[in-house]
Amino acid sequence: MRAARGILSMLTVAALFLAAAVVLQVRRDRAFGTDVPAEQVLYVQSPAVAGRLALSFDALAADVYWIRALQHFGKARKVTPQERNNELLYPLLDMATGLDPHFNIAYRFGAIFLSESKPQGPGRPDLAIKLLEKGMQASPEKWQYMQDAGFVHFWALRDYKGAAAWFERGSKVPGAAWFLKPLAATTLAQGGQRSASRTLFTAIAQSGENDWMRKDALRRLRQLDAMDAMDELTQIVAAYRQRGGAPPLTWPALVRAGYLRAIPTDPDGVVFALGPWSGDVSLGEGSKLAPLPDAPTVPPAVAPS
Repeated sequence: MRAARGILSMLTVAALFLAAAVVLQVRRDRAFGTDVPAEQVLYVQSPAVAGRLALSFDALAADVYWIRALQHFGKARKVTPQERNNELLYPLLDMATGLDPHFNIAYRFGAIFLSESKPQGPGRPDLAIKLLEKGMQASPEKWQYMQDAGFVHFWALRDYKGAAAWFERGSKVPGAAWFLKPLAATTLAQGGQRSASRTLFTAIAQSGENDWMRKDALRRLRQLDAMDAMDELTQIVAAYRQRGGAPPLTWPALVRAGYLRAIPTDPDGVVFALGPWSGDVSLGEGSKLAPLPDAPTVPPAVAPS
């Protein structure tokens, strides 16, 4: 009976201390403001140290750092370019993959995030390659990391020789996708043209390993289709103006003049914008294909007669 009263007393005291702590925290927050989650400081910067602190919960700790990386990247995209700061993105990804060396999604998505050009992303393709090479050391059989490294060289660095070398290296891994070897040859032969980009994204879309990457590749293919269409429309508008078509320029006017069969839309069905005085063709307002990549163009086709 006495023991029970002692336990009850201890629980009562603990509850009082807890209540007092809550009251003090509320007063502190009102006086000094609530702390912003620690995004600007990464207290533990060594995966080895973090692994020891996590005891046997390395995978769980890796998930936490991966979630923080997603939050950090997502938050940076919501602010103005002047306020944007992606400095912690690579350290967070490094921690996540250090705690779980086989964290496939962190390597592949992380490389995409890091290589995204400024001002939308960090513009750090060098760190994207570094992250993927770390994944290759942990999993040499992952030809997908070599494919992704080729993608970074092709799309972010415009290094077509380097891209082809990565595709060729990946093709030699047992079990690699069949398309890597011809992709290497195509990249060398057509580097700098949209046809090479189309080959690359078609290969990624067909690999089907990751649904997000497949959908992203299909979106990029639609972007390339839109860019090809805009080039053709620009030539049509130029031909219309050379033959006396007076501004303001409108799609219905070009349709009536027989230069177009219908008002042109992008692959998602949004009407292209046409500058009434400049004649510039661009994506229409609200198009989900914006912003278009700054990709090299193919040689322009001959204007229609």
